Amino acid sequence: MEAGRILHIGIPWITGRSPPRLPNFPRFICASSIQRGSYKGPKPGRDWIADWVSKNDDAVRSMPIYVGGASLLAVLFNRAISGIAPVADASSSQSRADLLTLGLAVTNVLTGLIWLSIRPKSITPVEPQGVECQVIYSHLPESVVSEILWVWESLSAVTCCKSLVIVYDCQCIVQIGVAAKSLNIDEPFAVDAAKLMHGSVYQGVLKSGAQSYLANLSLYPGRSELPFLPSNTQAVILQPLGDRGIAVLGGDTIRGFTTSDQTWITYIGEKLDATLAKYMSSMPSVVQE
Repeated sequence: MEAGRILHIGIPWITGRSPPRLPNFPRFICASSIQRGSYKGPKPGRDWIADWVSKNDDAVRSMPIYVGGASLLAVLFNRAISGIAPVADASSSQSRADLLTLGLAVTNVLTGLIWLSIRPKSITPVEPQGVECQVIYSHLPESVVSEILWVWESLSAVTCCKSLVIVYDCQCIVQIGVAAKSLNIDEPFAVDAAKLMHGSVYQGVLKSGAQSYLANLSLYPGRSELPFLPSNTQAVILQPLGDRGIAVLGGDTIRGFTTSDQTWITYIGEKLDATLAKYMSSMPSVVQE
């Protein structure tokens, strides 16, 4: 009560007088309220020529043929109306100019034919052939499971990753995403962790201690050691988890993992190694199974 009475006395209400004005604090202005054209800083540029060429690729590749053909017709027309003998005469400057023009025109035609015959192969994502699965080792704590699921959701959302297999201490920790079909219909192919860790693929990654990127999986003989991945997996990243495990990431696009993706996956592998090493060491039965 005393505090209330003191507060009431200290701030009396005086009628007939305007309330005290507040100090002028800086105001926040919404971006939409700024007038157009007031921004004077640098603006992003755009290469209009490159955009036009990319949108009209076929026309640009055929352009030398049209230019060369038009040049040939122009030379023949000029030769016909100039009154010069049709037989080339080395002593005539006109004949020498016509021969030079014909050579340039033929060069343009050949260039256009080469451009049309050589085209970059378009790389498109494929639909993985397999079954959806989510197999997680049952003895893991809920916090570790949540972290692994976060890793999977992040990888599948921002990269071309469609399959994820983590093996640690000869135990398959997780198999999630699209997996190859087993002999039983609609069941994923089980991961043989011991066979994988004793294979040449894992031993090579363990020896190097660095990430291995198979940008085009069909060109590598180690494909046979990854039977749990879909048969049409295009690219694979083998990420070591310290010296006790490995993470296998399967992608749906040839050379689909960018340099930034590989770097990010390396950091994720280090984090998973620290997390799994902490909890797996407290469960010795995992190694014995």
